[in-house]
Amino acid sequence: MPHTISILDRTFRSDFEEGRVTPAQFDHRAHVRLAYVYLTEGGVDAAADAMRNALFAFLQRHGIDGAKYHETLTRSWILAVRHFMERAPAAASADAFIAANPELLDSKIMLTHYSASLMFSPEARAQFVEPDLQAIPRHGQ
Repeated sequence: MPHTISILDRTFRSDFEEGRVTPAQFDHRAHVRLAYVYLTEGGVDAAADAMRNALFAFLQRHGIDGAKYHETLTRSWILAVRHFMERAPAAASADAFIAANPELLDSKIMLTHYSASLMFSPEARAQFVEPDLQAIPRHGQ
């Protein structure tokens, strides 16, 4: 059985894409949830594209400077969520998936893969850069 999403996940995606989610509501867990939703619908590249487009629209809709967007963080989290999807039993919702993989709620986990100097560099913000400390496992690209 593949990973799937619930009706609540579909509603969350729709609410996010249509501007009914506020910046205060879009915390780290919500980012992981949205990544999971997009990954259930396609591979890493399609999910990264969908996430990027949704995030840019979100920033614009809420009058947030587009420079806040971080390409390496976005794609790295897509890769991390995909890795956990591959190693975990199939889940029927994002909530079930996150409950089974609580380590994904550690927003600083990427610093085990990237040095702070690389992760927070202008290059990493503008385009995806490979980790300099530890590779992120690749699945389903």
